[in-house]
Amino acid sequence: MAKNKILSYLVYLSTSALLLFSACTQEQVVNVNPVCFEKDVLPIFISNCTQSGCHNSIDREEGIELTSYASIVSNGIAPGDYAASKLYQVLIAVGEELMPQKPYNKLSAEQITTIALWIDQGAKNTTCASTGNCDVSKVTYAKTVKPIMDRSCNGCHAGSAPSGNINLSNYTGVKKYALNGSLFGSINHDAGFVRMPDGASKLPSCEISSIKEWIRLGALNN
Repeated sequence: MAKNKILSYLVYLSTSALLLFSACTQEQVVNVNPVCFEKDVLPIFISNCTQSGCHNSIDREEGIELTSYASIVSNGIAPGDYAASKLYQVLIAVGEELMPQKPYNKLSAEQITTIALWIDQGAKNTTCASTGNCDVSKVTYAKTVKPIMDRSCNGCHAGSAPSGNINLSNYTGVKKYALNGSLFGSINHDAGFVRMPDGASKLPSCEISSIKEWIRLGALNN
């Protein structure tokens, strides 16, 4: 009798665990936050795929341009099926098929996952404009400026051969161009400065305002 009770209890525990695991897994899938094209996806392509000689609006390497929603979705995107999307496949390929090609770095696992999720969510042209005010009262290098650089600039301006010999992957490099005025001048598309991101629209206004405020406060390593 005791043995039967123990067996029944073990079956109960196993069944409960399976149900709990199933429920959690389903919840994780359902609760995946929507990926915003303009904020999350476009900066990856602009920063990593549109360098000089690559897929910008001027060079159009192999006839491919990746500077806008229209040009990106027309080059091998299968909405709802990332695995069938050619643009995704080249990001995880090996050898000569891999993009970006050397000397540029391969996309990070996080960046590749972001693109895959965006495709699986329908590859929509979402702008995700903030409905609130742009709060620049707590800007810091680590939590505000560096993420913007990583997302929108360091595909070109990092690594062993940064574009224009301008390295924005660390505080020292960012501070140099922040204090001489070229960082803000470029991202704000001011006259007399090279517009950045290269061949693309300006960064979101809140990001520009945040960088401006960080510079105004002394471009601190905070």
